Amino acid sequence: MTTSTLNEPIFATAAGQAEVARPLLGEMLVQAGKLSPRDLERALQAQQEMGSLIGQVLVQLGLVSEMDLMQTLARQLQIPFTLGTDFPPEAIEVPGLLPEFQHAQHVFPLKLENGVLDVAMTAPQDPFVIKALQMSTGLVIQPHLALEADIEKALQEPEPEVAEEDDDGLFGDGADVGDFVEHLKDLASEAPVIRLVNSIIGKVTDLRASDIHLEPFDDGLHVRYRVDGVIHPGELVPPRLSAAVGSRVKLMAHLDIAERRLPQDGRIKTRVKGRELDLRVSTVPTVHGESIVMRVLDRASVRLQLETMGFSKDTLAKFNDLLARPHGILLVTGPTGSGKTTTLYAALSKIDAEANKIITVEDPVEYQLEGINQIQVHSQINLTFANALRSILRQDPDIIMIGEMRDGETAQIAVQSALTGHLVLSTLHTNTAAGAITRMQDMGVESYLITSSVNGVLAQRLVRTLCSNCKEEYEPGEEVRQRSGLARFSQTGQPIYRAVGCNACRQTGYKGRTGIHELFVLDEPMRNAINAGKDSNELFALASRAGMLSLYEDGLRKVASGMTTLDEVARVTQDQVDG
Repeated sequence: MTTSTLNEPIFATAAGQAEVARPLLGEMLVQAGKLSPRDLERALQAQQEMGSLIGQVLVQLGLVSEMDLMQTLARQLQIPFTLGTDFPPEAIEVPGLLPEFQHAQHVFPLKLENGVLDVAMTAPQDPFVIKALQMSTGLVIQPHLALEADIEKALQEPEPEVAEEDDDGLFGDGADVGDFVEHLKDLASEAPVIRLVNSIIGKVTDLRASDIHLEPFDDGLHVRYRVDGVIHPGELVPPRLSAAVGSRVKLMAHLDIAERRLPQDGRIKTRVKGRELDLRVSTVPTVHGESIVMRVLDRASVRLQLETMGFSKDTLAKFNDLLARPHGILLVTGPTGSGKTTTLYAALSKIDAEANKIITVEDPVEYQLEGINQIQVHSQINLTFANALRSILRQDPDIIMIGEMRDGETAQIAVQSALTGHLVLSTLHTNTAAGAITRMQDMGVESYLITSSVNGVLAQRLVRTLCSNCKEEYEPGEEVRQRSGLARFSQTGQPIYRAVGCNACRQTGYKGRTGIHELFVLDEPMRNAINAGKDSNELFALASRAGMLSLYEDGLRKVASGMTTLDEVARVTQDQVDG
């Protein structure tokens, strides 16, 4: 973004109208709720030191996004704000408007009608640019505010076809590798690339995204965002910038940008709109380049209270009882992205860390918890879950959290830890709570050891919650109630809700997520059934007869209470087969 883009409050129109004082940009952002008064004060102090314009300072400090800034600036200047998606598909020929001038001043013609030229600009408040456009074209200029990245993309010329090089030829001898790396670093350090990457990362707070996906294909780098567990398409980075954007992310994550043939993992710590964000970065090589995924770890948004995570009162009471036991294993199961680790963190935060020695072994450590000793697994130096567990048992812990039981060796040590007086919390990748027992048996743990050590298993999923602004009440009918099982939790005639979609929820009908749970407790009848060799179906049936609600049934309770929809519960629980 050019510095003039972020100028404060005077604007002269193309028609030569007198300059009009506008409301201050910072005050408008505060009024719109995009910026706190305290952050504006900090930015004004920083502006005095940096000597930059206030809008530029706000973006550089990560206090507002470029998009929010430009939309507010457009309101301040009382001109349209035009996105790149609304630009004409082909450039308009305007006599007297030279390509060199367009590139230098970041202007792009949008429409020419009746002697009036609509122009997208990054600096519509700059009277010299407006005057130059008038003189060179002889037309009346109607300015539109636009993002510099959108204008640059529109001004790009189609790239000539280049024959693909063999990967080995790309690096050549050792001397060429250094040149290539320096070239990548130069590309990644250019201002437009830095701004583009910052813009991509900056959108996560507006979208409430949990992951950013950068996927290279023939037509460029596809950016996608995962919001509330569902992936949504974002912008398309042109092929010319694809390698530079990937290299910029790798530089920020302190990865080797010359290594493009092996997967790499790293971490980015950044500040977006005044919020500290951790991004867990993973790269893998694909046919068209490196695919990069950034998992967003937002400390400000993570909820570490079990009471706010969607537990039903009866389930939460039983889960707390299991947490209060002095020893044994408590497992949380579910697929990737179902909130298992967050539930374990919330469970640990409930336990008094001063009265107990708590040690965790994780891969990776996602959130740092006060008063808790957290160990990061490093397989490269053979610091595996099993090896770390052996060592921490000599640290005299009361409570141990294992990020994931991945193999029989880890499971065996966890069982031995539970039998020697430790409370062990861990996760397993199974689809049902009862399936965790079968999974442990498959890992080589004997049934009598499972019944002696495991206290309970919590299966968990995350369902999207309905947008409160647009959810629509309706009567599903008796047939749907009976077929879905909703009749058990909802009286005849009681309405439920469906998703509609509005601007507040970006037309999805949903905003946020909550948990649904299935708590499998190992009581005496259950232990007898496991020792008798019953399979997971029989164990599930026995638990259901004892009062356990399945994930689907707990989801139906949330449908009846108006939190989510039948379609959403069916989508999330359709994989409930024996794990």
